[in-house]
Amino acid sequence: MKLSKLIPVAIATALMATSAFAEDYKLRMQTHYAPETVSGKLAQSFMDDVNVMSGGRIQIEMFWSSSLVATVEGFTAAATGILDGEMHGGSYQTGKNPAFQFVSDPMGAYDNPWQMYSFFQDGGGEEAANELYHAFNMHLVGWWAGGHEAMVSSKPLRGPEDLKGWKFRSPPGLETEIFQELGASPIVMDFTDIFTALETGVIDGADASSLANNVGLGLYDIVKHTTFPGFHSMPMDHVTFNLDVWNAFPADIQRILEVATQKLALNTTLTFEIANLEAAKDLKAAGVEFYDWSPEDRRVFRDAAQRAWDDWSTRTPEAGALVKSHRDFLRRIGRID
Repeated sequence: MKLSKLIPVAIATALMATSAFAEDYKLRMQTHYAPETVSGKLAQSFMDDVNVMSGGRIQIEMFWSSSLVATVEGFTAAATGILDGEMHGGSYQTGKNPAFQFVSDPMGAYDNPWQMYSFFQDGGGEEAANELYHAFNMHLVGWWAGGHEAMVSSKPLRGPEDLKGWKFRSPPGLETEIFQELGASPIVMDFTDIFTALETGVIDGADASSLANNVGLGLYDIVKHTTFPGFHSMPMDHVTFNLDVWNAFPADIQRILEVATQKLALNTTLTFEIANLEAAKDLKAAGVEFYDWSPEDRRVFRDAAQRAWDDWSTRTPEAGALVKSHRDFLRRIGRID
């Protein structure tokens, strides 16, 4: 047989041998987002990208709306092998170590997700964060964020004075202490309980998600006041895997998951930039009242946040290390002196 005919046969044989020994991965993951929300649709795109880039070798079964375990339990479920990975956020794990606050939502630090992504990629954030995650048998692949969140309320939120006595749903962690100092009454509850708590009047408002996601959750069907553009919280949702599961992946599978997460981050930030503005236009037409805090009022919040940073940095060595990492990077980019 001629060499020109042998080469294609050899290549085909090699590809067949490779595919025969390539392992398929059926991964179980959970997110607190519903599939119809903007973030849920982005998570679905992430799953599709992973499947296509892996040539069908990776299939992800997603448990939407924290349908397998409570949102705060998703991380532990993955760490103990009930799940292979999860797409919640680090702020739900501050009870394990206060340092998780600073790998999820370092309040008062950054103006936009791009700065936080830069901290992760070029500011030592990835290494510092995974020292923490690995201690809990988890691996952080990356973050995805839509920008600052919008608070929803049954009453006006014109500035810090309106926070006094305001009873609202808060995620656990740093936020509760900042808002308590400002006179509010934060109540920690699961993400999936917000709608019912607002509907029944258990709370006056909520820190739930971005403006567009709040629309998807139906929150503005109940309450008609919101802060936008946001100022208080820019949480990073994360993509994580059980550390043993991650270490067992071959290099190509790890790279696929990393690249898909980077695309998820890019698409999330770009998508929400438009989705939030479109939602704002529709909500204003529907009679929802918007409150854009003044620079002076925003500084009141930032100052309270920095005082809380100082306190939290003393609670564990890991929290202190992450606060230092953030402040070193913030000085590097001229955000603080």
